[in-house]
Amino acid sequence: MTPVTYGIAIFPSKHIQDVANSYRMRYDPRYSLIPPHITLKERFQATEDEIKQVEDACQKLADEMDPFDIEINRVSSFSPITHTVYLKIEENDDLTYLSNKMHEEPFPQEREHKFVPHITISQELSEDEHSDVYGSLRLSEFDLKDTVDRFQLLYQLDDGAWTVHETFKFGKE
Repeated sequence: MTPVTYGIAIFPSKHIQDVANSYRMRYDPRYSLIPPHITLKERFQATEDEIKQVEDACQKLADEMDPFDIEINRVSSFSPITHTVYLKIEENDDLTYLSNKMHEEPFPQEREHKFVPHITISQELSEDEHSDVYGSLRLSEFDLKDTVDRFQLLYQLDDGAWTVHETFKFGKE
């Protein structure tokens, strides 16, 4: 059985997605592959048996969590590592906890980057384009708030797009 590529993310409210998409449409070549999201667990490969264990762990994690609030007040950038501009999610213990738990057994434990909660609004730009976009957006103030009450296990399709495999709602049903 060929492993499938999975990831775990939170999709924010429609309002926050609309704000992010107003930039992503212009500045993110991956705009059409996935809606605006907060990545909890970067892409990983899993077989059918392995993903069953991940699903069980996700459900257990969701059961023990309560909904929590997030806040976005500004943009930031991963420059000079990459030319990515993002909506910065303010320090949040619940997001950090979730991401950390998703790097323990039975999840694959490798982590390519330190966890920085964010919603990408531009990527893969030239250095000049990145400077222009970041230069104008970093002066903008954002006052976005949202309540997170679920996360999604996603899988990647052959065309590179992502789709929801399962949704995990916080709190015991």
